[in-house]
Amino acid sequence: MNEVARPAGPSHAEVDASTALTRIAFVASEAPDALQAQGRLAARYGTVPAEDADVVVALGGDGFMLQTLHRFRDSGTPIYGMNRGSVGFLMNSFREEDLPARIAASQRVVIHPLMMEATDIKGRQHRAWAINEVSLIRQSYQAAKLRIAIDGKVRMEELICDGVLVATPAGSTAYNLSAQGPILPIGTPLLAVTPISAFRPRRWRGALVPDRARVDIAVMEFEKRPVNATADHFEVRDVVAVRARLDANSSMTMLVDRDHSIEERILAEQFG
Repeated sequence: MNEVARPAGPSHAEVDASTALTRIAFVASEAPDALQAQGRLAARYGTVPAEDADVVVALGGDGFMLQTLHRFRDSGTPIYGMNRGSVGFLMNSFREEDLPARIAASQRVVIHPLMMEATDIKGRQHRAWAINEVSLIRQSYQAAKLRIAIDGKVRMEELICDGVLVATPAGSTAYNLSAQGPILPIGTPLLAVTPISAFRPRRWRGALVPDRARVDIAVMEFEKRPVNATADHFEVRDVVAVRARLDANSSMTMLVDRDHSIEERILAEQFG
């Protein structure tokens, strides 16, 4: 993650518009377009270290936006993303003009992440947070064999598959959608439990569970059928059990343009 530290202070044309948010930090991915944009914006509007900012402007793609949201989890600092990557579903469109006014007029979206608690084959405990999804994926040519319980009650005694994921509304248009899972509007009090290439039961397409539910996934025959677990970018290999639940005590804040809201992006994804 790249940051430019220069004296704070807007350029001549942006003095009045930027008074609502006096301290802006620009962070960028390693992509050349993102780094170049970071330099131009810092020169135009001034910048401060990210830890001292009122708002952080993230320049890159969705992956970089996820990294930035994780970095500032529970800090209270809002993140305004601008697309300098490829897909950019979580990002606002890139435009250099009137940035302080865009930020001031933007809509705040508060995201509560999933917390993954995973136990590996050696009994070690691992904890990580996910904005998009917690996923379990087979590690070898052998299909995974999983058991799924919701709030302590077994709902799927045996699922033979390539894997399974638990997705938040924010992540429902990512890996979940590629696995034929449902799209969940932001604010929907649900989680999607979606199989990845289910073999048995072949017709099972997943389930929607309340976002207050605790999802426990046990790996059966784990020595013969090794499985890894991932919470966004954090991966644990050779897991035997994984618990995923929404962490209502943790949050990140995104800023999105009102004329291109998350709700509008989800509708466009479904009808596009």
